Amino acid sequence: MLSAVESPSKIESQTTYFRCAAGCPGKHSIFDVIYTCPICGSLLEVHHEREPLKERSASEWKQLFASRASTTTWPYGSGVWGLREWVIPSLADENVVSMFEGNTNLFWAERLGKQLGVPDLWIKLCGNSHTGSFKDLGMTVLVSVVKQMMAQGSSVKAVACASTGDTSAALAAYAAYAGIPAVIFLPAGKVSTAQLIQPVANGAHVLALDTDFDGCMRIVKEVTQDDSIYLANSMNSLRIEGQKTVGIEIVRQFDWEVPDWIIIPVGNLGNISALYKGFTLMKDLGLINRMPRLVAAQAAQANPFYQSFKNGFKEKVTITAQDTLANAIRIGDPVSYSKAIKAITETDGIVEQATENELAEAAATADLTGMFTCPHTGVALAVLTKLINRGVIKSSDKTVVVSTAHGLKFTDFKVGYHESALKDVDSRHANPAVHLPADADAVKTEIEKRLSRL
Repeated sequence: MLSAVESPSKIESQTTYFRCAAGCPGKHSIFDVIYTCPICGSLLEVHHEREPLKERSASEWKQLFASRASTTTWPYGSGVWGLREWVIPSLADENVVSMFEGNTNLFWAERLGKQLGVPDLWIKLCGNSHTGSFKDLGMTVLVSVVKQMMAQGSSVKAVACASTGDTSAALAAYAAYAGIPAVIFLPAGKVSTAQLIQPVANGAHVLALDTDFDGCMRIVKEVTQDDSIYLANSMNSLRIEGQKTVGIEIVRQFDWEVPDWIIIPVGNLGNISALYKGFTLMKDLGLINRMPRLVAAQAAQANPFYQSFKNGFKEKVTITAQDTLANAIRIGDPVSYSKAIKAITETDGIVEQATENELAEAAATADLTGMFTCPHTGVALAVLTKLINRGVIKSSDKTVVVSTAHGLKFTDFKVGYHESALKDVDSRHANPAVHLPADADAVKTEIEKRLSRL
């Protein structure tokens, strides 16, 4: 691990590098094994010097990105690598590890929006990705950088992460594609079967620990003190570089119009930090002239950022997160806390929470309009509903909810809801299958009974 302010590599001439997110002096190569500031211990951020990027005009950037969208030309068909100058411009083509992630559907939730009173409602379906979650966007960047580091003779031999499910799936898949060993730390019994089997199937070394996510995070930070194992959690700001493309992609899909609101479920707080970073870059380069208001949506059972928001961010709140259906955000000590504060305060943002019943009912309501929502998207939709009911979000506002994962990764949640078996949830929209004899009259009677309720 580096201990000097300046890394030994010649980075003075580079325009993309690590720097302290809290403002300490010093630059560090993105190909060095370093995660926090050696002066103050704060998280690092990948910084892109603006002046070289301003050599292209805003309209030229827009034209360039439009020409690459969904192309088969390597690696630009990726929603991340189509923006490579804004991500990791110094990465060699042969070291890009991509499954053409991104470019996901910005779904017009017309029927749900009308029901809620916000007809201009859109759902960014980040779960329509290779491993079924937005985590692919950050992992393509991190694993690509590791591949280049290894090609350059780095001591790194493997990658590792603590996870509540989705991060492990993304890391395992991209590491397998690159031929890099992956070590996964999961809280035993706290991830869905669909999430657990993904890293197992991809050949990762899966370690289920008798603790929660925060306990796994403590262990993985200790293990990665040895520079032979590279830390892949979102405290590694390379992940943020990929995840920031969600915001850029949303605006591009709106023909460079900025929505009024973006609501995203949060746990470790890297995703909302990434959204803010992407919007800041677009604004600095003149592609947009305003920021959206960002909303961090938390499960009430795991709500430290909400509690911090309620006290005006006077102090960081850490808790022991309780069981929640939204298990991917069951985090009591979020790593990207300081970055997320900036994202909220500088966009006039809001932090709100949703109970177990609220998130389950919001997910079920959305499903009845043709969606298939994960519980975390249910958190965001429940928070959306609260803000509409309070009059904070107006009927004329263009509003985006970020759906972070595919509902098929959480079938236990869906089955439990429709069997009315979820704790603290009143399954008002339960729709269990009905078992009938193979008799036409019995079938007709049941159909008539059901249709009469409509």
